[in-house]
Amino acid sequence: MVSCGDEDGIESSTTIDEELTQAIQAISPTSSVDYFKLPDPSNLGDIPQDPLNPLTNEKVALGELLFHETELGGNPNLAAGLKTFGCASCHHAASGFQAGIAQGIGEGGSGFGLTGEGRTVHADYDDPKNLDIQPIRTPPALNVAFQDVMLWNGQFGATGTNEGTEANWTPDTPKETNNEGFEGVEIQAIAGFNVHRLQIDQQFLDDLPTYKEMLDDAFPNMDEARKYSNVGVGLAVAAYERTLLPTEAPFQRWLSGQTEELSVGAKRGALVFFGKGECYTCHTGPALNDKNFHAIGMEDLDALNTDASNAGFVSAVLGRGGFTKNAADEYKFKTPQLYNLKDHKFFGHGATFQSIEDVLRYKNDAVLQKASLAGHSNISQHFNPLNLTDAEITDLVDFLENGLFDPSLDRYTPTSLPSGNCFPVNDTQSKADLGCD
Repeated sequence: MVSCGDEDGIESSTTIDEELTQAIQAISPTSSVDYFKLPDPSNLGDIPQDPLNPLTNEKVALGELLFHETELGGNPNLAAGLKTFGCASCHHAASGFQAGIAQGIGEGGSGFGLTGEGRTVHADYDDPKNLDIQPIRTPPALNVAFQDVMLWNGQFGATGTNEGTEANWTPDTPKETNNEGFEGVEIQAIAGFNVHRLQIDQQFLDDLPTYKEMLDDAFPNMDEARKYSNVGVGLAVAAYERTLLPTEAPFQRWLSGQTEELSVGAKRGALVFFGKGECYTCHTGPALNDKNFHAIGMEDLDALNTDASNAGFVSAVLGRGGFTKNAADEYKFKTPQLYNLKDHKFFGHGATFQSIEDVLRYKNDAVLQKASLAGHSNISQHFNPLNLTDAEITDLVDFLENGLFDPSLDRYTPTSLPSGNCFPVNDTQSKADLGCD
């Protein structure tokens, strides 16, 4: 613990900065605080990227527009959803590039969540099979550059931890796109256009020639059949997503020597994070995620409007094991990144926690929420009582909520779209909620 500098218990800023620096150096693989720095998003060469999809300014600029373009939602099951949704509908800046609700809703959604009940199911969608509603909490697109495979079960990606899982890249499922050979960010973006019923076709390109011109600039050597398809637009979206880095968070500024940017309470919380709490054992690196999968007994998402008997939901419940079919992977879920959690209203793969403090107290007590997993051999060895005091939990919440909060993620959103549509959603209720004509 940090020693107090005076009778009021206010630490000397210099002393606590020195202690925090030493604590981070002690657990850093490089013995340097730089290990936790995020790259400058304007220096594309410094950002982790797929060698098969090198980052360029042209790809990123195109991907930013496509990510927010609701005109792509032109292949719905019912006319009520026509051209009303896109990638950003479930991954928008206002929620840390995550959905602001427990279950992301693309096609079939109504409202943005600023008024009334929030984003709900459109009245015309009386059959759940017509909905694009998620059976697990939507992962954020923030910091995906520091993820090798994507989704809570890591099923998207042809390299890294998915090497050796080729038997599960089956035809007629989104996982078959792993055969393209790209990394997880790219594969998820490509597959997402099919999964979420987004449509890139000749009519779209004819109506919005700006996109065709930008695709030509971004992929001058790509075959047109691939360029003007899910592959071209998916690779552009992935390039953009890799630049979504919360570099203006106070902790990132502290790492760069601007020590005054991080409050004393957040610094105390960081000392718990990198010390007694041992949060760094799973939350490490620039995005504070170890890229691994752990079972810590959190409950699954209630089916709500989803048919709980479908294979996708079963796979979501089993976590990594639902993809690998390996019993040793069952109930393990990917370690999430930790930036801009203050933007989130739900936590855990099943959205079963409503605050950061709830999650911290769960991990501090180490009593399984999913009681049926008691004694299960897959429960993480790190899931043990932490014995943190209330004061330490309060400081740790401060670090996670405020120290890791980038207040200006809207710098990653366009001012307008070539279509002129509203975004991140374009249905009638959402436009009213957003004040968008």
